[in-house]
Amino acid sequence: MASIFSKIAAGDIPSYKCAETSDFYAFLDINPLVKGHTLVIPRREVDYIFDLTDEEIARLHVFAARVARAIKEVIPCVKVGEAVLGLEVPHAHIHLIPMQNERDMLFSNPKLQLPAEEMQAVADSILAAFNRQS
Repeated sequence: MASIFSKIAAGDIPSYKCAETSDFYAFLDINPLVKGHTLVIPRREVDYIFDLTDEEIARLHVFAARVARAIKEVIPCVKVGEAVLGLEVPHAHIHLIPMQNERDMLFSNPKLQLPAEEMQAVADSILAAFNRQS
C-alpha cells in the first residue's frame, strides 16, 4: 500500500508543491514549525532514508539543496536547516526549515496554522524560485 507521501507525489492527495523532478518531490509541511517548512521526498517509496542507494541519497540531497536555496530566496531567514527524522511517515523524507535561530528547529515547538491562501502563496513563490535555477 502506498504511503501518504507517495499519494501526495502522485497527485492523489493535494499538496502545496514547492519543487519536483521525475525522481523527487518537495511540498510544504501542513503542520509547519515556521513559514516555509518544506518536506523533500524521493518518489521511490523507501521507509528509511539510509536504505536508499548511495546515488539516490546524493541526488536527493542535491535536489534538497536546490529547494533550500529557493526557500532562502523567498523566506527571510538566516539559514535553512535540514532534519531527517522519519518516524511519523514510513517514507524517507527531509525537513527543510527556514531558521532565524536554532530554536526554530525544535520539533517540540507549537506548529503554525496558516491560511490555505498563504500556504499556496508560499509554495508558489518557492516553486518559482526553484524553477529560476538552472
